[in-house]
Amino acid sequence: MKILLVEDEHRIANNIKKGLELKNHVVDVAYDGESGYDFASSESYDVIILDRMLPKLDGIEITKRLRNEQNHTPILLLTAKTQVEDRVEGLEAGADDYLGKPFAFTELLARVRALGRRPQTRESAVITVDDLQINTSSYQVSRAGKPIELSKKEFALLEFFARHQGQVLSAEQIIQQVWEYDSDVLPNTAQVYIGYLRNKIDGKTHKKPLIKTIRGFGYSFGS
Repeated sequence: MKILLVEDEHRIANNIKKGLELKNHVVDVAYDGESGYDFASSESYDVIILDRMLPKLDGIEITKRLRNEQNHTPILLLTAKTQVEDRVEGLEAGADDYLGKPFAFTELLARVRALGRRPQTRESAVITVDDLQINTSSYQVSRAGKPIELSKKEFALLEFFARHQGQVLSAEQIIQQVWEYDSDVLPNTAQVYIGYLRNKIDGKTHKKPLIKTIRGFGYSFGS
C-alpha cells in the first residue's frame, strides 16, 4: 500500500516509516500539518496515518478539510489524548480509526491493514434534495445557499429523512433508526423533533416544504 504518515516527532515518524517499509509498504512522510495536507491533497494514498497535535495545522483540521473536499482516504489518527471526548471529536471530524500513544507497532500495522481493506467507494458525502444540501462528513446543512444550524439529533433525523426520500416513515420507524431503540424516548419525541427540524428547514420563507405529514401514516421527505 501507499501510505502517508504525518507526524512531527521525527523519532516516532522514522520508526513507523521503517517498520512499514519492512512490510513492503511505500511511505511518504510529512513533519507538519501544512505539508501533510499538501501531500494528501495532491497525491493518492491507500491510508493516511495522521498525528492529532501537529505544528501549523492540526490533525482534526486536516481531516475536516479533506472530508469537505470529498477525499475519503481512510485516516488513522494518532494521539496522546485518549479521553472519550477526544476520540469522539476525531471520529466526528471524519477519521476512520483512532490509536492512542504510546502504542505497539503491531497494533498500528493491524489497524493500517484493516483500513486498507476497506472499499473506498462510499456513499456520497453530500446529499442534495431540491435546494437543500447536506454534507454528512462536515455536518453542514444549507438551503438555497444559506447555512442552517442543527443539533446532532436534528442532523441525524434530517440525514435519515434524506436517505429515504419519497418513502412514508412512521414515528416508530424514525425512533428506532434515529434514537436506536432508546427505552427512555417518549412516543411523541419524533413529533417534537420533526417540529424543530421543520421550522429550520422549511420555515416561513420556503414555498416548497420538504417535510410532509401523511395523516394516519407518518411523514415523507422531498420536493
